[in-house]
Amino acid sequence: MSGLDAGEVSRSLSERANDQLDELETFASIDSTNTYLLNQPAPDPGHFRVAIADEQTSGRGRHSRRWISPPGSGLYLSIAYTFGGRLDQMPALTLALGVGVVDALARLDIGGVSLKWPNDIVARDGKLGGILTEVLAATEHRVTVVAGVGINIDLPDGLSLDGESGWVQRPVDLRSIAAGVPGRTRLAAAIIDALFETLTRFGMLGFSVFAEDWRRRDWLLGREVIAAMPGGNITGTAAGVDADGALIVDAPAGPMRVVSGSIELPAEEGLSR
Repeated sequence: MSGLDAGEVSRSLSERANDQLDELETFASIDSTNTYLLNQPAPDPGHFRVAIADEQTSGRGRHSRRWISPPGSGLYLSIAYTFGGRLDQMPALTLALGVGVVDALARLDIGGVSLKWPNDIVARDGKLGGILTEVLAATEHRVTVVAGVGINIDLPDGLSLDGESGWVQRPVDLRSIAAGVPGRTRLAAAIIDALFETLTRFGMLGFSVFAEDWRRRDWLLGREVIAAMPGGNITGTAAGVDADGALIVDAPAGPMRVVSGSIELPAEEGLSR
Protein backbone atom coordinates (compact mmCIF):
# COMPACT_ATOMS: atom_id res chain seq x y z
CA MET A 1 0.00 0.00 0.00
CA SER A 2 1.26 3.50 -0.84
CA GLY A 3 1.90 6.17 1.76
CA LEU A 4 -0.41 8.34 -0.33
CA ASP A 5 -4.16 7.81 -0.22
CA ALA A 6 -5.68 7.85 -3.71
CA GLY A 7 -8.98 9.24 -2.47
CA GLU A 8 -7.30 12.06 -0.58
CA VAL A 9 -5.23 13.03 -3.60
CA SER A 10 -8.33 12.98 -5.82
CA ARG A 11 -10.25 15.18 -3.41
CA SER A 12 -7.37 17.66 -3.45
CA LEU A 13 -7.52 18.12 -7.22
CA SER A 14 -9.32 20.99 -8.89
CA GLU A 15 -12.97 20.39 -9.77
CA ARG A 16 -12.17 20.59 -13.48
CA ALA A 17 -9.44 17.94 -13.21
CA ASN A 18 -11.64 15.66 -11.11
CA ASP A 19 -14.38 15.84 -13.73
CA GLN A 20 -11.97 14.44 -16.36
CA LEU A 21 -10.15 11.95 -14.14
CA ASP A 22 -10.87 8.32 -15.05
CA GLU A 23 -8.73 6.67 -12.37
CA LEU A 24 -6.00 7.52 -9.86
CA GLU A 25 -3.99 4.66 -8.35
CA THR A 26 -1.23 4.66 -5.74
CA PHE A 27 1.43 2.00 -5.18
CA ALA A 28 3.99 1.38 -2.46
CA SER A 29 6.38 -0.03 -5.07
CA ILE A 30 6.16 -0.51 -8.82
CA ASP A 31 8.62 -1.10 -11.63
CA SER A 32 7.71 2.14 -13.40
CA THR A 33 4.61 4.31 -13.29
CA ASN A 34 5.08 5.08 -17.00
CA THR A 35 5.33 1.40 -17.89
CA TYR A 36 2.22 0.65 -15.85
CA LEU A 37 0.09 3.26 -17.64
CA LEU A 38 1.45 2.25 -21.04
CA ASN A 39 -0.13 -1.14 -20.37
CA GLN A 40 -3.53 0.27 -19.34
CA PRO A 41 -6.45 1.22 -21.61
CA ALA A 42 -6.16 4.66 -23.18
CA PRO A 43 -8.48 7.28 -21.68
CA ASP A 44 -11.13 8.90 -23.85
CA PRO A 45 -10.19 12.27 -25.42
CA GLY A 46 -9.85 14.96 -22.78
CA HIS A 47 -9.70 12.40 -19.96
CA PHE A 48 -6.73 11.12 -17.98
CA ARG A 49 -5.44 8.42 -15.63
CA VAL A 50 -2.76 8.76 -12.94
CA ALA A 51 -0.38 6.32 -11.23
CA ILE A 52 1.72 7.38 -8.20
CA ALA A 53 4.36 5.31 -6.40
CA ASP A 54 6.50 5.61 -3.28
CA GLU A 55 9.23 3.65 -5.06
CA GLN A 56 10.12 2.66 -8.62
CA THR A 57 12.32 -0.39 -9.00
CA SER A 58 12.93 0.16 -12.74
CA GLY A 59 12.33 3.85 -13.24
CA ARG A 60 13.25 5.05 -16.74
CA GLY A 61 14.63 8.27 -18.14
CA ARG A 62 15.53 9.33 -21.69
CA HIS A 63 17.79 7.12 -23.80
CA SER A 64 17.15 4.12 -21.50
CA ARG A 65 18.93 5.77 -18.58
CA ARG A 66 17.96 4.76 -15.06
CA TRP A 67 15.58 7.00 -13.16
CA ILE A 68 16.74 6.60 -9.56
CA SER A 69 13.65 6.42 -7.34
CA PRO A 70 14.52 5.54 -3.71
CA PRO A 71 11.54 4.52 -1.55
CA GLY A 72 9.82 7.42 0.16
CA SER A 73 12.37 9.96 -1.10
CA GLY A 74 10.45 11.61 -3.90
CA LEU A 75 7.24 11.97 -5.81
CA TYR A 76 7.01 9.55 -8.72
CA LEU A 77 3.89 9.85 -10.82
CA SER A 78 2.67 9.41 -14.38
CA ILE A 79 -0.35 10.73 -16.22
CA ALA A 80 -1.96 9.23 -19.32
CA TYR A 81 -3.94 11.76 -21.38
CA THR A 82 -5.68 11.52 -24.73
CA PHE A 83 -5.73 14.39 -27.21
CA GLY A 84 -8.71 14.49 -29.55
CA GLY A 85 -6.63 15.07 -32.68
CA ARG A 86 -3.14 15.05 -34.16
CA LEU A 87 -0.16 16.57 -32.37
CA ASP A 88 2.12 18.42 -34.76
CA GLN A 89 4.53 19.63 -32.05
CA MET A 90 5.06 16.44 -30.09
CA PRO A 91 8.77 17.16 -29.30
CA ALA A 92 7.72 20.40 -27.60
CA LEU A 93 5.20 18.72 -25.30
CA THR A 94 7.82 17.76 -22.72
CA LEU A 95 8.99 21.38 -22.63
CA ALA A 96 5.45 22.61 -21.99
CA LEU A 97 4.98 20.03 -19.23
CA GLY A 98 8.19 21.26 -17.62
CA VAL A 99 6.77 24.78 -17.53
CA GLY A 100 3.65 23.40 -15.88
CA VAL A 101 5.64 21.59 -13.18
CA VAL A 102 7.73 24.68 -12.37
CA ASP A 103 4.55 26.79 -12.17
CA ALA A 104 3.05 24.26 -9.76
CA LEU A 105 6.14 24.42 -7.54
CA ALA A 106 6.03 28.23 -7.60
CA ARG A 107 2.42 28.15 -6.41
CA LEU A 108 3.69 26.08 -3.47
CA ASP A 109 6.27 28.82 -2.68
CA ILE A 110 9.15 26.79 -4.14
CA GLY A 111 11.15 29.15 -6.33
CA GLY A 112 14.52 29.21 -8.06
CA VAL A 113 13.64 26.26 -10.29
CA SER A 114 14.77 26.15 -13.93
CA LEU A 115 14.46 23.79 -16.89
CA LYS A 116 17.23 22.12 -18.86
CA TRP A 117 16.33 21.09 -22.40
CA PRO A 118 14.52 18.90 -22.94
CA ASN A 119 13.34 17.23 -19.74
CA ASP A 120 15.37 18.04 -16.62
CA ILE A 121 14.13 20.12 -13.68
CA VAL A 122 17.02 22.08 -12.17
CA ALA A 123 17.63 23.92 -8.90
CA ARG A 124 20.94 25.32 -7.65
CA ASP A 125 22.67 23.77 -10.69
CA GLY A 126 21.62 20.30 -9.55
CA LYS A 127 18.97 17.88 -10.76
CA LEU A 128 15.71 18.28 -8.84
CA GLY A 129 13.67 16.05 -11.13
CA GLY A 130 12.82 15.04 -14.63
CA ILE A 131 10.06 14.30 -17.13
CA LEU A 132 9.64 11.38 -19.52
CA THR A 133 6.98 11.61 -22.24
CA GLU A 134 5.98 8.57 -24.30
CA VAL A 135 3.23 7.79 -26.80
CA LEU A 136 0.79 5.04 -25.82
CA ALA A 137 -1.30 5.10 -29.00
CA ALA A 138 -1.80 7.38 -31.98
CA THR A 139 -4.32 7.53 -34.83
CA GLU A 140 -5.40 10.28 -37.18
CA HIS A 141 -8.11 11.31 -34.72
CA ARG A 142 -6.49 10.88 -31.31
CA VAL A 143 -3.14 10.61 -29.57
CA THR A 144 -2.58 9.21 -26.06
CA VAL A 145 0.59 10.17 -24.23
CA VAL A 146 2.03 9.05 -20.92
CA ALA A 147 4.11 11.64 -19.07
CA GLY A 148 6.12 10.65 -16.01
CA VAL A 149 7.37 13.20 -13.48
CA GLY A 150 9.89 12.57 -10.73
CA ILE A 151 10.60 15.20 -8.06
CA ASN A 152 13.23 14.67 -5.36
CA ILE A 153 11.76 15.48 -1.93
CA ASP A 154 14.19 14.17 0.70
CA LEU A 155 17.03 12.10 -0.74
CA PRO A 156 19.40 9.88 1.25
CA ASP A 157 22.73 11.55 1.98
CA GLY A 158 25.48 10.62 -0.45
CA LEU A 159 23.16 9.52 -3.25
CA SER A 160 24.85 9.62 -6.67
CA LEU A 161 23.08 10.08 -9.99
CA ASP A 162 25.73 8.02 -11.77
CA GLY A 163 24.11 6.45 -14.79
CA GLU A 164 21.00 8.65 -14.62
CA SER A 165 22.36 11.91 -15.97
CA GLY A 166 25.13 12.84 -18.37
CA TRP A 167 25.34 16.49 -17.34
CA VAL A 168 25.50 16.64 -13.54
CA GLN A 169 26.11 14.21 -10.71
CA ARG A 170 24.77 16.27 -7.83
CA PRO A 171 21.13 15.61 -6.95
CA VAL A 172 19.04 18.31 -5.27
CA ASP A 173 15.85 17.83 -3.28
CA LEU A 174 13.05 20.04 -2.04
CA ARG A 175 14.34 19.74 1.51
CA SER A 176 17.53 21.55 0.51
CA ILE A 177 15.96 24.37 -1.54
CA ALA A 178 12.65 25.18 0.15
CA ALA A 179 11.94 26.85 3.48
CA GLY A 180 9.11 24.39 3.97
CA VAL A 181 8.40 21.20 2.06
CA PRO A 182 4.70 20.73 1.21
CA GLY A 183 2.99 17.53 2.20
CA ARG A 184 3.09 14.75 -0.37
CA THR A 185 -0.67 14.85 -0.99
CA ARG A 186 -0.60 18.60 -1.61
CA LEU A 187 2.46 18.29 -3.83
CA ALA A 188 0.98 15.43 -5.85
CA ALA A 189 -2.33 17.24 -6.37
CA ALA A 190 -0.56 20.44 -7.45
CA ILE A 191 1.59 18.57 -9.99
CA ILE A 192 -1.37 16.58 -11.37
CA ASP A 193 -3.48 19.72 -11.73
CA ALA A 194 -0.62 21.46 -13.54
CA LEU A 195 -0.03 18.53 -15.90
CA PHE A 196 -3.72 18.27 -16.75
CA GLU A 197 -4.03 22.01 -17.44
CA THR A 198 -0.85 21.97 -19.52
CA LEU A 199 -2.00 19.02 -21.61
CA THR A 200 -5.37 20.67 -22.19
CA ARG A 201 -3.86 24.01 -23.25
CA PHE A 202 -1.21 22.35 -25.40
CA GLY A 203 -3.88 20.41 -27.25
CA MET A 204 -5.75 23.61 -28.06
CA LEU A 205 -2.93 26.11 -28.59
CA GLY A 206 0.35 24.25 -29.06
CA PHE A 207 3.72 25.29 -27.70
CA SER A 208 3.43 29.00 -28.51
CA VAL A 209 1.63 29.83 -25.26
CA PHE A 210 4.45 28.23 -23.25
CA ALA A 211 7.44 29.53 -25.24
CA GLU A 212 8.04 32.74 -23.26
CA ASP A 213 7.73 30.96 -19.89
CA TRP A 214 10.19 28.36 -21.13
CA ARG A 215 12.66 31.08 -22.20
CA ARG A 216 12.54 32.69 -18.74
CA ARG A 217 13.38 29.34 -17.12
CA ASP A 218 15.91 28.11 -19.70
CA TRP A 219 18.89 26.96 -17.62
CA LEU A 220 21.04 26.31 -20.71
CA LEU A 221 20.52 29.71 -22.33
CA GLY A 222 23.92 31.30 -23.01
CA ARG A 223 25.91 28.31 -21.73
CA GLU A 224 28.52 26.45 -23.73
CA VAL A 225 27.14 23.01 -24.49
CA ILE A 226 28.05 19.77 -26.21
CA ALA A 227 25.19 18.19 -28.15
CA ALA A 228 25.82 14.46 -28.54
CA MET A 229 24.18 13.66 -31.89
CA PRO A 230 24.01 10.38 -33.84
CA GLY A 231 26.33 11.85 -36.47
CA GLY A 232 28.80 13.31 -33.98
CA ASN A 233 29.07 15.98 -31.31
CA ILE A 234 28.22 19.64 -31.84
CA THR A 235 29.82 22.24 -29.58
CA GLY A 236 28.47 25.76 -29.28
CA THR A 237 26.34 28.14 -27.23
CA ALA A 238 22.76 27.30 -26.29
CA ALA A 239 20.52 29.96 -27.85
CA GLY A 240 17.04 28.94 -26.77
CA VAL A 241 14.43 26.85 -28.53
CA ASP A 242 12.48 27.34 -31.74
CA ALA A 243 8.73 27.24 -32.31
CA ASP A 244 8.75 23.43 -32.42
CA GLY A 245 10.78 23.02 -29.24
CA ALA A 246 14.09 22.15 -30.90
CA LEU A 247 17.21 23.44 -29.12
CA ILE A 248 19.19 26.04 -31.08
CA VAL A 249 22.97 25.79 -30.70
CA ASP A 250 25.13 28.61 -32.08
CA ALA A 251 28.00 26.51 -33.47
CA PRO A 252 31.09 27.69 -35.40
CA ALA A 253 29.41 26.57 -38.63
CA GLY A 254 26.24 28.50 -37.80
CA PRO A 255 23.03 27.88 -35.85
CA MET A 256 22.12 24.18 -35.51
CA ARG A 257 18.74 22.68 -34.56
CA VAL A 258 18.93 19.84 -32.04
CA VAL A 259 15.74 17.80 -32.11
CA SER A 260 16.99 14.84 -30.09
CA GLY A 261 20.18 13.78 -28.39
CA SER A 262 21.97 14.40 -25.11
CA ILE A 263 23.18 17.82 -23.98
CA GLU A 264 26.22 17.95 -21.74
CA LEU A 265 28.42 20.74 -20.45
CA PRO A 266 32.18 21.14 -21.00
CA ALA A 267 34.18 19.69 -18.12
CA GLU A 268 35.64 23.09 -17.30
CA GLU A 269 32.26 24.27 -16.09
CA GLY A 270 32.56 21.68 -13.34
CA LEU A 271 29.03 20.42 -13.82
CA SER A 272 29.48 17.41 -16.08
CA ARG A 273 31.05 14.07 -15.45
